[in-house]
This record gives sequence, structure tokens and C-alpha cells, in this order.
Amino acid sequence: MRVAGRVAAETMEHLLAAVRPGITTAELDARADEYIGAAGGRAAFKGYRGYPASTCISINEELIHGIPGPRALRGGDIVSVDLGVIMDGFYGDLSRTVTVGAVPEDIRRMVDAARAAFTAGCAVLKAGVCLGDVSHAIEQYCRSAGYGVVRDYVGHGIGRALHEPPQVPNVGRPGTKPVLPAGVTLAIEPMITLGGDAVRVLDDQWTVVTADGQPCAHYENTVLVTEAGYEILTVAS
Repeated sequence: MRVAGRVAAETMEHLLAAVRPGITTAELDARADEYIGAAGGRAAFKGYRGYPASTCISINEELIHGIPGPRALRGGDIVSVDLGVIMDGFYGDLSRTVTVGAVPEDIRRMVDAARAAFTAGCAVLKAGVCLGDVSHAIEQYCRSAGYGVVRDYVGHGIGRALHEPPQVPNVGRPGTKPVLPAGVTLAIEPMITLGGDAVRVLDDQWTVVTADGQPCAHYENTVLVTEAGYEILTVAS
């Protein structure tokens, strides 16, 4: 899984370096497919439950599962890139939200807050901790900072399949089971908004947007739970 995580992280770095006004989401997707293939892997999303692309690229009020296509990025956009990699039967999964040029300060703070929410959840993570403690830490950070927290979509276990038990909500109560053992691998992925918690799915049956049209951000890593804490597996060499 470390290999899959490394390739996923390196692919993400490759894509984010290409984010600029004028590039299309289809061009970014093609870059991902090429990079993953050159590394000897496969794109985990392509064909998954019929999904047509190698990445999910979501813009502004789009939260997750945006399908790459002819849309070109513009200055002032915020872009969430989500991708997964399969290497030797194991999966790595991560997402990042970045800005395209200058954006208002409240949006920049929200993008930073998605990463901070991930860090807040991991701060309590170690073997023997209840999953609800992790979810609660994410929610508490987001609520205290004034952000909406999406309930309808969650993180997940990951390993020899892209989605495995347990689900990892971004809201929760302390002490809620399961208890996490050492060795479990999770995709932890806060999804936050500048507005409310509600989302809806567009007519393409994939793209999830905020119900109130407010901007949103998504930050994800694949992590390994250890006796002492955690290890992020989606890191570049």
C-alpha cells in the first residue's frame, strides 16, 4: 500500500503542477492516466461502478465526483482533484483542493481549513481509539471555524479494494465504535463548505454540488493506524 500511496501522491503532484488558467479538466485527466500507467499502475477510478475517467475534478461549488471534460480552468476557480491508484492489487487514494490564481481570502481560508480538519482528525488517531472520536474531532474543528460539514459522503476503509469497511464520517460522537486496531488503513477525507451541509447530485448522476451553491473543499489521504498514532501512506518520495 505504501507503493500505491506513493504513486498516487506523485501523480497528484504532477497534476497540481499543471493547474493553470486555460487547461481543461480532460487534459489533467489524461496526464494522470499517462503518469499512472508509466509507473506500472492502474487508475482506480476508471470504470469503477461505471465511472468514465481516471480522476474526479470538481470546480467551485462542485464537491466531489466531477467528470473531466472540455471545461477550462479560470483564474479565481478552486479545483478539487481526487484520484486513486492500484499497484500490485493494493489501493491508494487522495484528494486536494487548490486555487487557480487569486481568490477571496475567505475561500483561501476554507481551502486551508479542509487540510486542517484532516490534521485534527488524525491528531486523535491511534490503535484503540473509537472511530467516533476521529469523526468528532473533524466535526468539532470545522464547526468551531464556521464551516459546513458534509454528512452525506464519508471516508472509508481501503486496502485490496477502493472502498472497504468501516465508513469514516466527518461528523460523530466520541466513543462511537468501532474501535480501530493497529494495521487498519483508512481514507480520511473532510469535505467542508462555506455554507450549509446539504448537497445534491447533478443530472450526470456523478457530480455532487453544494445545495446552496456555495464553494467547498475536499482534502484526503490514505493513512495507516499504528500503535502510537498513524502514518500517511499517500506521500511522494
